[in-house]
Amino acid sequence: MTLPIVILVFVTLQRLGELWLANRNTARLLSAGGEEHAPGHYPLIVAVHAAWLLGLWYVVLTSDPPIAWFWLGVFAVMQLARVWVIATLGGRWTTRIIVVPGEKLVRSGPFRYVDHPNYLVVAAEIAALPLAFGLVWFAIVFSVLNAAVLTIRIRAESAALKSVSHQVETP
Repeated sequence: MTLPIVILVFVTLQRLGELWLANRNTARLLSAGGEEHAPGHYPLIVAVHAAWLLGLWYVVLTSDPPIAWFWLGVFAVMQLARVWVIATLGGRWTTRIIVVPGEKLVRSGPFRYVDHPNYLVVAAEIAALPLAFGLVWFAIVFSVLNAAVLTIRIRAESAALKSVSHQVETP
């Protein structure tokens, strides 16, 4: 098995595990009185991310791309940042916009520094992994697509958080 295939197996298993976790957290949040906001754009996010991963699989299986170690290192660092975000949110981390009235807004961990750290991580990953395989065009196309869906997503999430009275949770 080549290194690019090993990397894609890791990323695929990671994403599947995250979907399981997100679905579990979503069910728990909804049962606790949470409300989903702006679900209409969710299929678009899923489509972009699935196309990104499937496209990488296609390229890797039909060629033997070289590894650009710098970009693979950037991707690896983003995996640590991803874990930090998920660990900070704990049971509140999900791939949907779920707001539980009365819960405090998280301002610890990476949220001390930026409002949407997960989206910064995802944007970096969407560019870094294709670049690790030397796929500049792929990184550009999916970065543009991701930026378009994130524009919709961040507006929707910010509106959802403003629509509910939140106290700020500090570290």
